[in-house]
Amino acid sequence: MSDPTSHPADDDQTDGPVIAEGVDDEPVETNRRMFDGAGYLLVAAASTLYAAFHMAALNGLSISAITGIDIGFLPQFPLETWNFRIVHIAGALALGFVLFSAHTFGQDPKTDRSTNLFSIIAAIFALPALYAGYTALSFIALVNSGELPELGGVVTWAAFPGTEIYDTEIYRFGIPLLIATFGAIALGWVERRRRGSFGISDIVLALCAIVVALYLIPIYSTAARNQIGTPFVPIGVAFAATAGAAMILELTRRVAGLALVVITGVFLAYTFTAHMMPGILAVETAYSWQRFFGHVYSDAGILGPTTAVSSTYIILFIIFAAFLQASKVGDYFVNFAFAAAGRARGGPAKVAIFASGLMGMINGTSAGNVVATGSLTIPLMKKVGYQKKTAGAVEAAASTGGQIMPPIMGAGAFIMAEITGIPYQEIAIAAIIPAILYFASIYFMVDFEAAKMGMRGMREDELPKFRDMARRVFLFLPIIILIVALFMGYSVIRAGTLATAAAAVVSWLTPYRMGPVSIIKAFELAGVMSIQIIAVCACAGIIVGVISLTGVGARFSAVLLDLAGVSQLLALFFAMCIAILLGMGMPTTAAYAVAASVVAPGLIQLGIPTLTAHFFVFYFAVVSAITPPVALASYAAAGISGANPMETSVASFKIGIAAFIVPFMFFYNSALLFDGTALEITRALATACVGVFLLTSGVQGWFMGARAVWFLRLGLILAALCMIEGGWITDMIGIGIAAAIFFIQRVVQPAPGASIPVRGAD
Repeated sequence: MSDPTSHPADDDQTDGPVIAEGVDDEPVETNRRMFDGAGYLLVAAASTLYAAFHMAALNGLSISAITGIDIGFLPQFPLETWNFRIVHIAGALALGFVLFSAHTFGQDPKTDRSTNLFSIIAAIFALPALYAGYTALSFIALVNSGELPELGGVVTWAAFPGTEIYDTEIYRFGIPLLIATFGAIALGWVERRRRGSFGISDIVLALCAIVVALYLIPIYSTAARNQIGTPFVPIGVAFAATAGAAMILELTRRVAGLALVVITGVFLAYTFTAHMMPGILAVETAYSWQRFFGHVYSDAGILGPTTAVSSTYIILFIIFAAFLQASKVGDYFVNFAFAAAGRARGGPAKVAIFASGLMGMINGTSAGNVVATGSLTIPLMKKVGYQKKTAGAVEAAASTGGQIMPPIMGAGAFIMAEITGIPYQEIAIAAIIPAILYFASIYFMVDFEAAKMGMRGMREDELPKFRDMARRVFLFLPIIILIVALFMGYSVIRAGTLATAAAAVVSWLTPYRMGPVSIIKAFELAGVMSIQIIAVCACAGIIVGVISLTGVGARFSAVLLDLAGVSQLLALFFAMCIAILLGMGMPTTAAYAVAASVVAPGLIQLGIPTLTAHFFVFYFAVVSAITPPVALASYAAAGISGANPMETSVASFKIGIAAFIVPFMFFYNSALLFDGTALEITRALATACVGVFLLTSGVQGWFMGARAVWFLRLGLILAALCMIEGGWITDMIGIGIAAAIFFIQRVVQPAPGASIPVRGAD
């Protein structure tokens, strides 16, 4: 697969049939280490065990039955919730630091430099980490010894100032752990190791992540757990949480960039300065370091909803995606899209829409979708006549839609289910019509663009044979089994497990049969794929912890209520802006988790149904990926197309413009979320599709086979807006305006000189 920053060598790859290959290959980031030999076997084994551990735990398999080992202080599956989440984060941190360097590597391994001095210094920091780990193991032995008093059958953990345990937590655990953690983070920025070798500072950080888990698991099983999140939190928990939060921020920087880290840093700074802030940002008293970090590593922060989802649904579907990739289903999805839509005018752009929608079901990130399908579709779009920024914009907009494509819908839908308590099946059903409207709007945009520019479709000899694709339609079976299992009432975990098993079985009907080696490889791939999303979810959990501790979300809700007193539409517009601003530069998962904490409660207080409020926020968190000035999906597409990133983001914003209207449509007409009778839902879908058609016609200046002059374009946009509310009167007004425009265009035929020159989406 092409690196997202690389440019295609040329656009002449369509001399023969276009056959998608390598779509399922995992892209190698510029800072990922590439091990071989014993190093590769060690990391691959750890990654495989990490993913397999989750699959076993989620399905309630006994750890002793699998390994034959009794792990002492760890209970048998199912693990206690907090312990499971702590292990989940610690494993991702340890794997992430070993795999992802603090710096990027050159394309030529021979140019990689190695700095032995900093490696030696980093090795020194392993000593305090080992000392803190030894202390944590002594705490485990103490908790299990029976020497500590019990209260109601629960071991008490009295670590008050002046006690021996208190001093031990500070001087033998906390301070050594922080020295090792921050020292290794700092050295990681300057230590240089070859791409195929382990970074010493990274090994120290992996060790620190394990030490944090070794301390927290036994402590959280004592009565001290009740003190988490209060001013009386044990001092050792605050030390462990500080080290854990620092490592989460550093790993997030390595795998997801600086944007989320900077936003999290702003929230952290706000926590300790909130008592000095004016207006709605102010709090009455300052928060101590111990109080905050004891709170942030609880189920109100890092171990809260975002990690709850990443440790269950997300990693389960990452394993599912890895099994699909191992059986080359992604290649088939793209080839199927080419065979089905390649002949239409502007064919590659329509292929991008279909392929990105299909890939969106097995790929949970907008930028990931762009890289997976865009490396093939973007050069082809350029070949048939699209300008390079338009080609990138189409792929970015289409790939972003993968996040709202049922049944998987990326990770955000799982977080929505966790936060709202609404069954995932209901959320997936409610997403059907919004997804249809989104992809319909993009389809109309690219179709009208192709019509204006007189583009052709691809030739028969340039495309895969549809009959060949039809013979392999059984590769959709895992997706079908997933959908059927969900609607039959199976839990999401059980349905995902069945679909994963189906992917392995279906592969036996293809040349890519999954045997034991392939299954192990799929688990290894899943372990690596999960690192980014787990780090992002944990980092978003820090922000959620700040919001829950300071109550700033409730104060934003009060602002929305005040705005609603003036105009409900104004309140919704303000909520939209906040959701997009919070989501800029952030992966969808983190964007939605943060926006749901800040914006959604206020919308619910306005009287908006919970599902509608969260879908409103979720939609704008998703489209932040194509919203200038920070548009991750657009930037990834620009790297492939060779266009200017900002120009590409502006073009993708225009192509996806209808996506900014759709949330208001289902706010005014809840039938678009399958809330109503069959007649109401059918009418809502029909009128909404007409509204989207009119809106894209007005934006593109192309209506019913001809260019539209400027005043007719304004009329088309007005007609589309009239159909947003979904009432009979407004719908009839919108249809009447559209009919009048059609009459004027066909009968009056305004002079061409009255029109605004249009050169496409660029």
